[in-house]
Amino acid sequence: MTDPVLRIVVVDDHPVMRAGVVALLAAEPGLEIAAEAANGREAVELVERERPDVALIDLQMPVLDGVQATAAIVAAGTGTRVLILTTYETDADIERAVEAGAIGYLLKDTTREQLVDAIRAAARGETVLAPRVAQRLIARMRQPAPVVLTAREADVLTAAADGLSNPDIGRRLVIAEATVKTHMLRIFAKLDVSDRTHAVVVALERGLITRPKP
Repeated sequence: MTDPVLRIVVVDDHPVMRAGVVALLAAEPGLEIAAEAANGREAVELVERERPDVALIDLQMPVLDGVQATAAIVAAGTGTRVLILTTYETDADIERAVEAGAIGYLLKDTTREQLVDAIRAAARGETVLAPRVAQRLIARMRQPAPVVLTAREADVLTAAADGLSNPDIGRRLVIAEATVKTHMLRIFAKLDVSDRTHAVVVALERGLITRPKP
């Protein structure tokens, strides 16, 4: 039993690039070019009409960009998988595309074999990422989340850095001593420390509070 032919919509606002991708895929057994589009709006309309298996979409385009088109296609519920094919690989671009519902993100330096394999994988519902894109996402995930103190926590810790006790901090900020202790415990948890001295040191090193004036 032969595999079903996969129908593809190619979307790119550069005619030469689009023609090249179409020619490459048209020569591949098992793939059929259902339609072409030059902008995101056309892409959405074509997908709703043609119901292709995969929409191969550029990121930067007029009318609707690739992210907006992806979101619209996913929201339409046609079952078409969106595969981004672009030259852009910033964290912001990648995250926007993935959040919009793209199943894959490829760069335009991908080989023919890689592109064809990616299209087939996307049609099966598998996530497809260019190696450099995958590396960027993994590196981003491995970065520790930045510590953010609330304005009140920063006030409490700044007062502690000034050498004030919990009762004195409460009087300065006009809050109960129990509230000061609660803020301190939250600060300790965020900074992964167990006492106020270390909390002040870490917060100063990270720029979370300013150094007290002599």
